Amino acid sequence: MEFKIPKETFYRALQKIQGIVEKRTTMPILSNALIEAREDGIEVIATDLDVTLISSYPARVITPGKITVAAKKLCEILKELPDEEVHFSTRENDWVDICCGKAQFNLVGLSPDEFPAPRIREEQLITLQSSLIGVMLEKTSYAVCTDETKYNLNGVFVQARTEDDRTLIRMVATDGHRLSMLSRVVEGDVGPELAKGVIFPRKGILELKKMTEEENGTLMIGFQENSAIIKKGETVVVMRLVDGEFPDYNRVIPQQNNRSIKINRDDFLHSLRRMQILSSDKFKGIRLEVTEAGMEISSSNPELGESREEIDVLFEGEKLSLRFNARYLIDVLSVLDGNQIELILRDELSPAIIRSDVDPEFLAVIMPMRV
Repeated sequence: MEFKIPKETFYRALQKIQGIVEKRTTMPILSNALIEAREDGIEVIATDLDVTLISSYPARVITPGKITVAAKKLCEILKELPDEEVHFSTRENDWVDICCGKAQFNLVGLSPDEFPAPRIREEQLITLQSSLIGVMLEKTSYAVCTDETKYNLNGVFVQARTEDDRTLIRMVATDGHRLSMLSRVVEGDVGPELAKGVIFPRKGILELKKMTEEENGTLMIGFQENSAIIKKGETVVVMRLVDGEFPDYNRVIPQQNNRSIKINRDDFLHSLRRMQILSSDKFKGIRLEVTEAGMEISSSNPELGESREEIDVLFEGEKLSLRFNARYLIDVLSVLDGNQIELILRDELSPAIIRSDVDPEFLAVIMPMRV
């Protein structure tokens, strides 16, 4: 195999797969990238068996072929090479020669025959706006569970629903202490898999976010066995879906909450950030004392000290004394749009609903801490 490619293009290709490549693995080849030279360019593939990233780049291919190379080391080498054309070639013993300017490297490669590259069928792909998927992931993925034992919560649940003759894509994430849910209207057929609902894994979500951030356009999404295939331009991500039943999230959403607190989003967010300064892993709660005169937010940590602040709110009724994990509130407020948010409660021990004044399709639920 032999090809020539601009250093910056090749470096960008190797940079892109670093989040996929396995750092510690019982299969050494998963630390490698598969590089395949075809007539019109090269294809770079990385996988950890759960998520696979495939990208194509233009190159001057002299001899087609393929090889696997240590992805991290190759990326480090490319980073330090001069901004000239890279000459990449292989020998019969799977060694790799890299020349750029006056620099030359000889690397040990591994046979591509052992590399577990997936076979992809690009049929029945659904077209969705990249920006729409990006926004939905941003507003929900913060609530994904990180406890590996709760494997069915280790991702974002994606489902298509029909409401009022509209087709909605809904994303839901929860870790058992909080929940985030967002729906958006889409056009066209969404297929049986999304109608049933699938769980995108946490690592796959990170790669999907990167795809949506690159540039506007459309994503092509399809399903093959127990995997999702997402294609955008010359990049394809294949992710193994989380195998498990997502809990009935509708049972988590309180139906009896009838006490409303309306708060300026920015005032609330910045106050929470100030109060959080004194928190720690052991003392992470903040107290909200709400009356018709306003809200007092306070934080107390015996190891560091105390803080309190008052902000204006719209509230009617008897005094409420609430306690929440400050991080959970900050995460929600950080992704909300609009100037005003609404906390909807029933009492001091029930879950709180958080909504925005400009996006009725977004809803967050946070469990209180014991006062």
